[in-house]
Amino acid sequence: EGYVSHQYEDSIERFASYEDYLDSEITHQDRFYLEEDELARQLVEIGCRKGEVLSREEFTARTEAAESAKKARLKNTPKELASAQKDLTDFPFLRHLAAREGLVGSGKLSTIIFIRDKNAKGQEISGYIDYGHRLKTESFEPYFERKRRLLPRPSDLSFYNWDTQHSTSNESPNFQIMPDHEQGLLFKNKRDRKVINVDPKEPTPGDNSKRHDIQTTEYIQVVIFDHMTRKKS
Repeated sequence: EGYVSHQYEDSIERFASYEDYLDSEITHQDRFYLEEDELARQLVEIGCRKGEVLSREEFTARTEAAESAKKARLKNTPKELASAQKDLTDFPFLRHLAAREGLVGSGKLSTIIFIRDKNAKGQEISGYIDYGHRLKTESFEPYFERKRRLLPRPSDLSFYNWDTQHSTSNESPNFQIMPDHEQGLLFKNKRDRKVINVDPKEPTPGDNSKRHDIQTTEYIQVVIFDHMTRKKS
């Protein structure tokens, strides 16, 4: 069925206009006897020629249907991952990002990344990044190609510059921040309302959550918090 619909779409999309379509229905014999394309078109349109010829309305309807089908196909075509075909053998952190890219991008997994490292000015910075939000708002190709380094920004879930002592915190489409004087920084997942505790002293970050300390020379420190999201019933 899909193959037939493709053929049907392609046959219609070959024509830029209804006039082009009519021209395709004009035979050499028509041209020989009528000697005028405009008259031949009119005769084809009013059905003086044998065979099924679409009316202008039918042609327009089929063109629109073909365009809608094409858009639906494109929408349902899986988008190639930014990490695809990248050699990340020597980059553990990027391998972890690549392994989660599809799940996080589709919303099946929520991931918070803690990074501590130095910025371009040599200042030590740290922060918590909503991986899913970043994936939706910027291209990760430069990160997987190692042309740029993923670092916390003041617009992320939380950001702290240890040299200037500048700090920011923001909620994201996936997480709400819950400052707690006793437990420190907590993040609440907006989808299932579960709380993620990033305190390393805690035995577990919370329900359906897992902490991964990444051993890598790419950064001073990297910790990944994975949360399997379940909708609140």
